[in-house]
Amino acid sequence: MSEPFSRREALKGFALLVGAGGALGTAREARAADLVHLSATEPTAVALGYHESVKTVNAKDFPTFQPGQSCATCLQLQGAAGDAWRPCTLFPGKLVSADGWCKVWVKKP
Repeated sequence: MSEPFSRREALKGFALLVGAGGALGTAREARAADLVHLSATEPTAVALGYHESVKTVNAKDFPTFQPGQSCATCLQLQGAAGDAWRPCTLFPGKLVSADGWCKVWVKKP
């Protein structure tokens, strides 16, 4: 038969778990800070029609573009809301402009 956990042991375990989670979050932020900004001239960016600013998107050249679309409103964008440059699932290892756009834009639910 196993011994029951004391409240003190449970709180110690919880504190350890929270501390480990905080350390992982800090490591993730450090990795994101090491990423470079995606250049609109990179082959994948060109293929997906990436623009660093929605203001430069020509709707005639990109008929799927609609006003209100930007990386900040896209499902693919990750990272902390409000950051100007954030990771995107489409461009691993790079940061994209939250004010940017590409033709793979998908509305956040």
